[in-house]
Amino acid sequence: MFFQYGDTETEYLKRKDPRLGALIDRIGHVDREVDPDLFSAVVHHIVGQQISTKAQATIWNRMRDALGTVDAPAVLAAGPERLQAFGISFRKAAYILEFAEQVETGRFDLADVANRTDAEAIRMLSGLKGIGVWTAEMILLFCMQRPDVFSYDDLAIQRGLRMVYHHRKIDRKLFEKYRRRFSPYCSVASLYLWAVAGGAVDGMKDYAPKFKSKKTA
Repeated sequence: MFFQYGDTETEYLKRKDPRLGALIDRIGHVDREVDPDLFSAVVHHIVGQQISTKAQATIWNRMRDALGTVDAPAVLAAGPERLQAFGISFRKAAYILEFAEQVETGRFDLADVANRTDAEAIRMLSGLKGIGVWTAEMILLFCMQRPDVFSYDDLAIQRGLRMVYHHRKIDRKLFEKYRRRFSPYCSVASLYLWAVAGGAVDGMKDYAPKFKSKKTA
């Protein structure tokens, strides 16, 4: 399953920002996979903290193959030693088990999160151990498919903005200007800024200043 968007979102962004609009036409539709299961998405993101994408995929595939469905009962039944056997660190296994226990006992209500505003959902998710604000924002986008997510803490988004608009630096004030411009479809704008930052368009460069390393005697 991919993040769902269409002409409504792209035509709006084209009207609001012709420069981004030209890139939308040039890049075409962007397919980004989503995981609609909130419990699974949270666990997946905890697994992926501070490791490579390849390592995350390897561990995640082991976990899914062994457990079948990644849900609270399956995680609790596995226990800490089995989770660590998949390649998950001791600390991450503890975070995942605590999250599973909270869900199983009703202390963390997944359905309640889904019904909250973006700001409320981010606050609830970032209150979990192993989940920061940026991770919560990514869960809103790539699990809950919220349409208006724009993460200041995402370095690739900042890089994309520098490349598209020829800025040397993106501070909070400038970032918020673009958020207002792209809203209520910031999530789709994010998809295209990520694509630009990843090299989807030949000839574009990052305008961030390059600092020369100081020579040592």
